Amino acid sequence: MKVAMTVRKRVMIFAVMFVASVRQAKMTAVTISFNWRSSCSCRVRIALNLKGLDYEYTGVNLVKGEQNSPEFRKLNPLGYVPVLVDGDVLLSDSFAILLYLAEKYPQHPLLPSDLKTKAINFQVNFYFLSL
Repeated sequence: MKVAMTVRKRVMIFAVMFVASVRQAKMTAVTISFNWRSSCSCRVRIALNLKGLDYEYTGVNLVKGEQNSPEFRKLNPLGYVPVLVDGDVLLSDSFAILLYLAEKYPQHPLLPSDLKTKAINFQVNFYFLSL
C-alpha cells in the first residue's frame, strides 16, 4: 500500500508541475505581425512553429498598404514585416527575431550546439541575406 501511495504522490506532483509550466508558457504570449507573401515573415513563422511556441497572428495586407498605417508604423517606422512583440520586446528584423527566439526559448534549438557548425550556419545565412 505504501508503494502505491508513493507512485500516486509522484504522479500528482508531476501533474501539478506540468499544469504550472503550461500556465506559465501561455502567459508569455508572442504576437507576430506578418504577411504570407513575405519570405522574412515565413522564416519567423517556421521558427515559431518549430519551437512549438503559441503566438497570436496579426495579418498585414501589403497589397492594400496596411504596412503604412499609423498603427503599424508605431510598431515599425520603416513599415517592414515581420514584427514580433514579446512582452516589452519589439523586434522588426527577421534575423534579429530568429536570434532572439533561439536565446529566449531554448527548447527545440534552431541552431546546432557545435560552435564550428553554428559559425558555418551564420556564414551561409549572412551570404543569403546580402543577396
